Amino acid sequence: MKIRTILPKDNDAIRDIIQASIIEHGAPKIGTAYSDSATQAMYEQYQKPRSTYYVIEVDGIVVGGAGVASLDNYDGNVSELQKMYFKPEARGKGYGKKMMLTCLEQAKKFKFESIYLETMDNMYEAQGLYKHVGFELLDGPLGNTGHFSCPVQMLLRF
Repeated sequence: MKIRTILPKDNDAIRDIIQASIIEHGAPKIGTAYSDSATQAMYEQYQKPRSTYYVIEVDGIVVGGAGVASLDNYDGNVSELQKMYFKPEARGKGYGKKMMLTCLEQAKKFKFESIYLETMDNMYEAQGLYKHVGFELLDGPLGNTGHFSCPVQMLLRF
């Protein structure tokens, strides 16, 4: 297992992983990462200051990814854990925790004060992981990510 920053050649693989995972969990295509324009060009999206996206490779095959960037449409020094998705065969192996810790460390290096995320209410394993590392449930969204179909919002302060 290898964690590395995204390359242009990874765009199709990570888009397919994100969209397949959203379908698998019965989430809507509209108001989620499925329909984000960023999902179509992940490498290009994460070339902005204070943002990065990582992929996990196993035997040279991309099996998942996650990123960190400034929280859209929010007035404050808050980052967002973005587009953390994995192929089914990559789940339950500790990759998610390693990926999340990598993203949290990067958010700290970028000098953010906290990190926010949005998820689906039926993504129980992911929510358990988020809570395990210290994320707390919020009463509503911060900023405006456009992910109005994601009913669960969480925040971790550094």
